[in-house]
Amino acid sequence: TINMAELKTPSDLKYTKNDEWLKIEGDTAIVGISDYAQDALNDIVYVEFPDVGASLKQGATLGIVESVKAASDIFMPIGGTVTEVNKALEDTPETINTDPYGQGWLIKIKLSDASEADTLMDSAAYIEYCASR
Repeated sequence: TINMAELKTPSDLKYTKNDEWLKIEGDTAIVGISDYAQDALNDIVYVEFPDVGASLKQGATLGIVESVKAASDIFMPIGGTVTEVNKALEDTPETINTDPYGQGWLIKIKLSDASEADTLMDSAAYIEYCASR
């Protein structure tokens, strides 16, 4: 069982029901998976990234995170063009487990429509959502 009290859900991020997080910085954003997701997946062993330059709509699959337990599709929390992928995770995918909101980020994107972020949950709503599952 996942202990919600121990999970981190930074309040400066937005969250999806698929457990991605989004941090908007101007016209760009950083995307990763939440502490809840990494905890549920367990030991992450592989990450598949989209191509830099790929333009993906909100909800599109951006890649896959594989753990010792399962493979899980990762979805775009908001539409945009991929500007960078976290290459360091190719050698150390377990960084997602230890630092999902920091060094464990997945991709950076240039936003196509920042207002799409309004459809995402804030940390309080996301905590409630996780607790209800």
